[in-house]
Amino acid sequence: MVVQEFTVDLNKPLVFQVGHLEERYQEWVHQPIVSKEGPRFFGNDVLEFLTCTKWWAVPTIWLPVVCFMFVKSILMGNTIQDVVLMALFGIFIWTLIEYTLHRFLFHIETKTYWWNTAHYLLHGCHHKHPMDSLRLVFPPTATAILCFPFWNLVAFFATPSTTPALFGGGLLGYVMYDCTHYYLHHGQPSTDPAKHLKRYHLSHHFRIQDMGFGITSSLWDAVFGTLPPSMTPGKKN
Repeated sequence: MVVQEFTVDLNKPLVFQVGHLEERYQEWVHQPIVSKEGPRFFGNDVLEFLTCTKWWAVPTIWLPVVCFMFVKSILMGNTIQDVVLMALFGIFIWTLIEYTLHRFLFHIETKTYWWNTAHYLLHGCHHKHPMDSLRLVFPPTATAILCFPFWNLVAFFATPSTTPALFGGGLLGYVMYDCTHYYLHHGQPSTDPAKHLKRYHLSHHFRIQDMGFGITSSLWDAVFGTLPPSMTPGKKN
């Protein structure tokens, strides 16, 4: 008896379909559909609404929090110069977090129903529909939940007065990351470094999807040896 392989119906809500692809999921999700019209995720309208986020929600919600953190650190005895340095350090650390999450979590290999489903919601949907503008930035509710463990992690290593500035710097790095990511997909930069970053990121989507994990910078790709060949000095396409 021949068992027919499962086929995803793109005209129906996708989230609870993709898991059935099992071992074929990774191949399917890395064959992008270039369309500005995003897919339907859920049949339920409330769940569907919660998966959609306008890009401007990220700076609108989180930049006031960043400012609050900086002011709090100053009121706790730090100078403006100290806060600037801590903010820059927080941004630097964020770039490493950005690279690590993208490489080791967002691109984890899955093949079972629920792991495929989770991966699709986390990052697979972005590779399948890279031009879906409403699912490009991270939903604020999810970001708020993740802020708690990151705050506790910073507080474990830092002092009470430096924790807000360091956390605020990391959060600012995240805002820069999400806004940059959106722009690289939907903007039309004409000059470097934005033009280079757009070419670099689209190479990750459409050419070599297991390299080029940096979004705001290619620094950590260079450090850890994941620069795409066309971006590596001395190598040609």
